Amino acid sequence: MLRLLFLLLPNLVFSQASLIDYPHPFHSTYTNSGIVVSQNYLSSDIGKAILDKGGNAVDAAIAVGFSLTATLPRAGNIGGGGFMQVFIEKDKTVLTIDFRSMAPKLATREFYQAAKEKDDDVTRKGYKAIAVPGTVAGLFKAHELYGTIPMSDLIQPTIDLLEQGIPITQDLYLAINKGRYIQNDPESNKIYKENLSLGGKLKIADLVKTLKIIQVSGRDGFYKGEIADLIHKQMIINDGLIRKEDLASYEVNLYQPIRTNYRGNKVFAMGAPSGGGIVVLTALNVLECFQLSQLTPNSARTYHLIAEAMKFAHHNRAKYVGDPSFSKIPYDMLLSKKLACEKAREINLKKASTPKQTARTGSKINDSYKESKDTTHYSIVDKDGNAVSVTYTLGYSFGSGVTIPGTGILTNNQMNNFAHSYGIDDSYFRSSSPANKLEPLKRPMSTMTPVMVFDAEGSLKLITGSPGGSQIPGVILQVLINNLEFNLDIGAASMVPRIHQDSQSLSLEHEKFLSDDTLRILESYGHKLELSDTMGSTQSIEIIDGVRYGYADLRRPNAKVSVQ
Repeated sequence: MLRLLFLLLPNLVFSQASLIDYPHPFHSTYTNSGIVVSQNYLSSDIGKAILDKGGNAVDAAIAVGFSLTATLPRAGNIGGGGFMQVFIEKDKTVLTIDFRSMAPKLATREFYQAAKEKDDDVTRKGYKAIAVPGTVAGLFKAHELYGTIPMSDLIQPTIDLLEQGIPITQDLYLAINKGRYIQNDPESNKIYKENLSLGGKLKIADLVKTLKIIQVSGRDGFYKGEIADLIHKQMIINDGLIRKEDLASYEVNLYQPIRTNYRGNKVFAMGAPSGGGIVVLTALNVLECFQLSQLTPNSARTYHLIAEAMKFAHHNRAKYVGDPSFSKIPYDMLLSKKLACEKAREINLKKASTPKQTARTGSKINDSYKESKDTTHYSIVDKDGNAVSVTYTLGYSFGSGVTIPGTGILTNNQMNNFAHSYGIDDSYFRSSSPANKLEPLKRPMSTMTPVMVFDAEGSLKLITGSPGGSQIPGVILQVLINNLEFNLDIGAASMVPRIHQDSQSLSLEHEKFLSDDTLRILESYGHKLELSDTMGSTQSIEIIDGVRYGYADLRRPNAKVSVQ
């Protein structure tokens, strides 16, 4: 009998449930201390190293921002611009920093209309596509406000990396080979294309020189002096519009974030000139009018409601959002809960509506004005609970394709984000929005929006953001809904298959892994489905009972969570 029991014992043991049952395969990295999540593993480690030295979240964010210009050159930059959201735990304050690229003083609608008649790509490639860069000014402003470690120490890790050589991973190798415009620029071609080899090293001596000048001379080392002179000279030689005066006069703008409440949570996003925050918050207000908790995250009904909310939200962005220094943004109307619920009542639960813009024009937005997906985001929380959320960009992958000779600075093509067709037709496309019409010294509308979420007591709960062009707001929205509505942890919330719908397309784009049944039902609702590449790359941090859980979206390689 004892022998029989012994023989049965293994079967009894192995028939039991696992000691630990994990509900899903997407596991966050956790810590009780500082945490950095970025799209590149080397940059995440640099941020973590700064935290280890006693720096705060802002210090780490500055170091990561400089480093990505070397490790992720298609999007990381000192030649572009973006937005930062900062939370200071001690006094519970939240501030947004606008360092968006700006149109030069010589940039006029008439100039670009004439130029586009000769070359329709003029706002996307070459010197005329470049807007005044804001990144260096933005990082210095953040340091002025909250930095604790000398700026030179925050720049040095990037210099060290460049002198050692950036490893050419498969991702970087493919990006350089597919770079749309760098092959057209002699300087960029020399830096990125010559001697390119998988597994090799990327060294940019002129960029090292530039960073050393900034180390010594600070912000003025970029916007005045030798570097500004080189930019000015090359602009004149190549018929570009930026002049030394544009660089010297560039200013960073400080704003309070825009916000809404969702199921008792306070959601903070970027206001104008970003339209991304408006889209996210407006869509949340619409969706709050439905009992989503009775559905499932990846059901056809959930995707349908998200798509309908996004049509309305993107319509508002396209019609009303531009540079707040030039246009008054009707935030009260755009973020109205009453208006959102009125819109919600118009949504047919089983029938897709026709987007307002396409109803007027009968077509999709011109490809010339589509926003690039090659942006990047990073999120950081330090040991004291201070937090930073940053999204910045060159525009298209590798921006304009232009590297300013003698500087190593790869430049943006953000002039493409203006409404160059304003006044040509009466649609509300981004290309014809009056709020986003091109004017000298104006900042173009964007979809970038770093996001923070606080619970009802005011404690930081979630940080996220994403690249993805016009897909950015929808990507962020779906992560928020999955986390706040369906109670998925940040790993699972990030990996649910995504859709994209805006007000300028008849198609509902979707990732590959929506089920056939879900797609069939969406088609029965009247959605015209279009298969998309992967959408976005969220770099997120969730905080539960003081523990920080970081998750780097698997949709793009080489992202990493680094923890203290």
